Amino acid sequence: MIRVFSTADVIFIVMAVRWTLILSAIAFAGGALGGMAIALARTSQRKALRQFAAGFIQVFQGTPLLMQLFLVYFGLAVVGLPINPLLAAAVALTLHASAYLGEIWRGSIEAVPSGQTEAATALSLGYADRMRHVILPQAMRVATAPTVGFLVQLIKGTSLASIIGFTELTRAGQIVNNATFKPFLVFGTVAILYFALCWPLSLLARRMETRMRRAITR
Repeated sequence: MIRVFSTADVIFIVMAVRWTLILSAIAFAGGALGGMAIALARTSQRKALRQFAAGFIQVFQGTPLLMQLFLVYFGLAVVGLPINPLLAAAVALTLHASAYLGEIWRGSIEAVPSGQTEAATALSLGYADRMRHVILPQAMRVATAPTVGFLVQLIKGTSLASIIGFTELTRAGQIVNNATFKPFLVFGTVAILYFALCWPLSLLARRMETRMRRAITR
């Protein structure tokens, strides 16, 4: 039975924002750890590590995130390892984020002038010390703006978790729409909430990028 779209429905949708944020935070934190490992592997002196990291990036950047969600959620169930939608979405989004952050940070590491590495080597700093004290601090300044920009894409990407039954913002909107049949009101509300989450981050990324450009030109 179709019912009226009410304030209670709006509250239900708004409350689902916390699950979008939780999933985004888990995926970003996991992706940051994985992305750093991938970035270091991509810039490693060992060919095997570089090839593995390149293959990982090609697989997860070359396939749709939706397919990755399906493979984790349904694939593990097929082999007798069923997991709940939150864990499946977190795993898939973490792998997805690892590939993209790894490539972003790899580019940032390689953007550091080679003279910095040569100077650190001349001071007898080993690989770990060069990365920790010389290369990574400079690379992170370059990577900050695109990393924040990717976080915006990751937040929007969590909407695909609704396909496997995880009740985040988009799924909450689908539930309310099925009960009220008011798609314009329901998904308009959902869109406004996504905009409220992503727009400030987009502005922050632009400001960071502008500051970086100014610093480079000085």
